[in-house]
Amino acid sequence: MPHLALLRHGQSEYNAAGLWTGLTDISLNDAGIAEAKVAAEALTDVHFDVAFTSDLKRAQETLDLILRELGQTGIPIIHNAALNERD
Repeated sequence: MPHLALLRHGQSEYNAAGLWTGLTDISLNDAGIAEAKVAAEALTDVHFDVAFTSDLKRAQETLDLILRELGQTGIPIIHNAALNERD
């Protein structure tokens, strides 16, 4: 059966401080890394054929962590600025 998984990036330092991130290209913090790993645990029975992500590194880091945890790093990844957070 086909699956569609929609995920938000893990927590960044700006998120933790209550700051609006928008297009600021900020990395995940330790909590965001842990959140990505928890998300991967929820997706262990799902095989992905392709992944889509924004151009922002916090989204790309989240995706990378999830795919590594799932052992699915070889899939095509499409980056698109249309998926970026609004500023």
